[in-house]
Amino acid sequence: MRRLLLAAGCAAALTAPAMADTFRFAYQADPQGLDPHALNETFTLGFLGNIYEGLTAYDADMNLVPSLATEWAATGPTTWAVKLREGVTFHDGATFEAEDVVFSWERGLSEGSDQKARAGLIKAITVKGPYEIEIETVAPTPTLMRELTVYYIMDKGWAEANDAVTATSVADANSANFANLNENGTGPYTITARQSGVETRLAAFDGYWGDTPGAAEVIFTPIAEDPTRVAALLSGQIDLAYPVPTQDWQRIDAAEGVKVMSGAEARTIFLGFDQFRDVLTHASIEGPNPFRDIRVRQAFAHAIDVNAIVAKVMRGAATPAGLLVAPQVNGFDQSLNQPYVYDPEKAQALLAEAGYPDGFTVQMDCPNDRYVNDEQICQAAAGFLSKIGITVDLLAQTRSKYFAKVLAAGGYDTSFHLFAWTPGSMDAHNVLSLLMSCRDEAGKPAQFNLGGYCNPRVDKLTAAIAGEADKAKRQAMISEAFRIAKDDYAYIPLHQQPLSWGVAEGVTVAQRADNVLDLRSVSLP
Repeated sequence: MRRLLLAAGCAAALTAPAMADTFRFAYQADPQGLDPHALNETFTLGFLGNIYEGLTAYDADMNLVPSLATEWAATGPTTWAVKLREGVTFHDGATFEAEDVVFSWERGLSEGSDQKARAGLIKAITVKGPYEIEIETVAPTPTLMRELTVYYIMDKGWAEANDAVTATSVADANSANFANLNENGTGPYTITARQSGVETRLAAFDGYWGDTPGAAEVIFTPIAEDPTRVAALLSGQIDLAYPVPTQDWQRIDAAEGVKVMSGAEARTIFLGFDQFRDVLTHASIEGPNPFRDIRVRQAFAHAIDVNAIVAKVMRGAATPAGLLVAPQVNGFDQSLNQPYVYDPEKAQALLAEAGYPDGFTVQMDCPNDRYVNDEQICQAAAGFLSKIGITVDLLAQTRSKYFAKVLAAGGYDTSFHLFAWTPGSMDAHNVLSLLMSCRDEAGKPAQFNLGGYCNPRVDKLTAAIAGEADKAKRQAMISEAFRIAKDDYAYIPLHQQPLSWGVAEGVTVAQRADNVLDLRSVSLP
């Protein structure tokens, strides 16, 4: 019944008469709440980036530009002088000042926050005046201002008045935290109505400090099913749909009044293993964790045909990957970007050598509404692994349940998983520090290292990379760290997924490499 009601609500939203200055778009899922510190996930943060703002931002070409900060300069290895923008108001009319930045940093360190990694880069923020602060980092962090593009600033007074001084936990999708259900940002849009899972309406904020957005009203509808989302685009009920399946590109381009927007996304899709626990929690093996044996990880890597997944599941639209960073990311090394060689015979021999001649069963966690063809990718990987005796118990779930299970808030409850990453800083250090550094049970400091991969040499290099100013020396260390991880079979990179949007003719919009829709870039006919 609930699904029928949601479908009816969705249909009603799509068939309502359109306003000339209204922009309608659909994505495959809903933002997971409105709390800007609750979930470090691209779509949710990208959506909220139209409502909240960071000190810095990216333009359409991923160049770093001022936002709530107008100027910044490193004054020492670990100190930054930052000037804040004057004349900015929150949506409720309150004035933005330095104390709001300090509060937002402290809130990001609270228990439920999924932004602890970014907040943890900062040791202290000192207020020098209403519009001037000094940021002290824990260690030299030349990419700090890039990391802060999606670290959004909240109004201290509003949060305190509404008992929202701590962040919403991603493990509690139905949290009653006021900030999870309401917003008060400084961004170009305010939310005028929201029915979670059905529709969100936004209106241009008439007190916005920047340029007036191109659409006076925006109506967002989450549409989980690919055929329904494409049908809504083709029928003119929405102006933009994303992602659209690669197999529908030809049909969309052949239709009147719509077109495909595609490109290379700076997001790498990969598989990861639990290498942290002594015993796997979701496998048929009761003895020592098999993923701690490099031969087992090698077997999995050589059993999966990455090129076949790109050709068949992704219809040739993705780019095979051998690294966890895309070519658009600073630090990318093409010489290391070759996928592991598909060799099922070698994989089976390695598995037998490791003591598992008959294979074993393992649960695989996979979202089914987050990445392009995510569940199909997992099914394909499971099929390849079955050929060497590995039985995959595929647990494909909606993104809210998936993230609540596999992230730190869920205790990293995964033995084998599909994951993906776009570094917010567009720099390789982000991946090394958050996905490839050693962590403890609580996830410190590598909060998104779901499988707990750990190599002390990679840790040492990551720390050195953070403060290295010489570009050649820095690149050499980045390449060494990735080479070590690749030799360790730490992860199985699969591909960089394509940007895949369908848009109505006459509508222009910037398609950023991080797959974020900045509503300020929308222009209506």
